[in-house]
Amino acid sequence: MRIRTALGALCALGLLIVNATAAAQAVPEAIRAAVADPTRPEADRARDPQRKPAEVLAFAGVKPGDRVGELLPGRGYFTGLFCRIVGSAGHVYTLNLKRTDQAMPPPGAGAPKAPPPAPAAPPCDNITADTKAAADFALPAGLDLVWTSENYHDLHNKMFGPADMLLVDKAVFNALKPGGVFIVEDHAAEAGSGARDTDTLHRIDPALVRKEVLAAGFVLDGESTLLHNPNDPHTEAVFKLEGTSDKFLLKFRRPLK
Repeated sequence: MRIRTALGALCALGLLIVNATAAAQAVPEAIRAAVADPTRPEADRARDPQRKPAEVLAFAGVKPGDRVGELLPGRGYFTGLFCRIVGSAGHVYTLNLKRTDQAMPPPGAGAPKAPPPAPAAPPCDNITADTKAAADFALPAGLDLVWTSENYHDLHNKMFGPADMLLVDKAVFNALKPGGVFIVEDHAAEAGSGARDTDTLHRIDPALVRKEVLAAGFVLDGESTLLHNPNDPHTEAVFKLEGTSDKFLLKFRRPLK
């Protein structure tokens, strides 16, 4: 019995190793090379173990020659990877949104909030950056992929109006070519909480994201647990967790017809 148990454990371990190897081999060379590029900022490379860019981008399916739209790129962590992957035959279009909470306050109300940090200098020459108000949300047409990471929840907050999510998701839909992909990666909130925690904990219920995006005409094409953390109780603000929050990763697709 003990021998059988030991053999079973060894087989299970071997299967895990095979699966891990297969997963590593499933990352295309263009993505692997972009992640391994020694010219990437050290601050970005330090975040790789938590963000798992090779596996996440393989799940998204980005490839050389793609036209990619990135919504709210922040400091450009993924922008630098996209531009390296798509190469000279592709292009990356980043879109920042103007905040509506930066106006000067009335007398006695205190100083205005500090603007977010400026993005890092673009590492490639195939990037076009734009900034619009949320009400004027638009991306170039014919995109292969639209990507947003750790900020879909912000669109529900007063800093952007909040944005009309049906308008935003329909604009993404219209920007994609038929069969194009919309990736949403964000911090997970408690099941059933909807948008309750978007402004306080900076989390959103993935069920609400599915509902909103599907309402714009997309179909759910896949989801991944690559960034799932089962030990996160979903009760802390994500900034306190130093990158270890539970995250969801959803792939939506514009139907071919």
